[in-house]
Amino acid sequence: MQRSKNILIFILILSLSGCITQFIPETDEGREMIVVEGLVTDHDSSTVKLSKSFPLGEKRNAVPLSGCSVWITDDMQRKFDLTETQSGIYIMYCRGEVGRKYTLHINTNNSYTKRYTFSSYPVEMLPVPPVDTIYYEKVPVTSPAPFNTVSDQCQIYIDAHDPDNLCKFYRWDYTETWEIRIPFSKALNSVCWVTDKSSEINVKSTDGMSESVISQYPLHYITNETDRLKVKYSILVNQYSLPQEEFSYWEKLKAVTQNVGSLYDVTPAAIPNNIYCVENPDEKVLGYFSVSAKTSKRFFIRDFFMRQPNLYKDCIHDTIFGNYPVIPYLNTSVWILEYEYGPSANPPYTAVTYTQGCADCTVRGTNIKPLFWK
Repeated sequence: MQRSKNILIFILILSLSGCITQFIPETDEGREMIVVEGLVTDHDSSTVKLSKSFPLGEKRNAVPLSGCSVWITDDMQRKFDLTETQSGIYIMYCRGEVGRKYTLHINTNNSYTKRYTFSSYPVEMLPVPPVDTIYYEKVPVTSPAPFNTVSDQCQIYIDAHDPDNLCKFYRWDYTETWEIRIPFSKALNSVCWVTDKSSEINVKSTDGMSESVISQYPLHYITNETDRLKVKYSILVNQYSLPQEEFSYWEKLKAVTQNVGSLYDVTPAAIPNNIYCVENPDEKVLGYFSVSAKTSKRFFIRDFFMRQPNLYKDCIHDTIFGNYPVIPYLNTSVWILEYEYGPSANPPYTAVTYTQGCADCTVRGTNIKPLFWK
């Protein structure tokens, strides 16, 4: 009897586990939503990125929204037209001014489900103090037993403060550049530089504090699963000042995207914004029109970090013995990594790979040395 009871319980568990389905809550959101990512600063050009998103539960990439008319006005009644340089990327070739208020305007023309005009609320450009210092700390990490090997990872910190105590809400983004070297003597291009932009949301508030001081903020963590720290590494940090409303936007976006995945998967009601549809107030909008002064600081790391990864350890796919100075189809499907014909090679050999990135570092980056590299 007990055995029969156990069998029945087991069958019940199997039947329940086989009936698990994805739960998508019912929403009143349309099949398409406009996503606006805009930033006006007092440095260089300003960019507005437009795209279309999809409702909760659909995992598809955002589609650029091309062919729109985009312009910005300020509180002096000046108008600045933006130029579409890439699909969905609109550029304003002038700088903003601290103290001025800016408003974004978008006419979708025939690129959206309906021909709508979107507008932001006016946003004032606030001043921002400089980044004080950027520094790092090695973080030893021990692998699981039985190996228990120790490797170094890296935590990058920043300090900042506003002596005038005006900036209460901070945001940072950054651009990383690091040098890579292919460890084979006959590689086509063996030294390159790779650049990557941050995707993390970094914000901090000093509201409620007697002084606007940021100390040891953990900006970026580098694991030993990447080769960023193997030769030489650089990080360019941009610091922005935010109004309280925008700080709330970034805080909530960070909380939602950590749990869901990206801005393109979330429910619009979960995140505040400062953009609305002129013709239809019920039309949902994702994103934010940001206006901020910007200060930047670059920092280099050249240090020894234990047990950095060797991304080229599996590159040699074949070793051809004998004197073969010419290999058919070379540089199309086969690349030479190294060869040895001297007395130390017995017999002489040619090592080849079928992966271009093992012999040509321009697959990952550029072989043109950056001007700021030192």
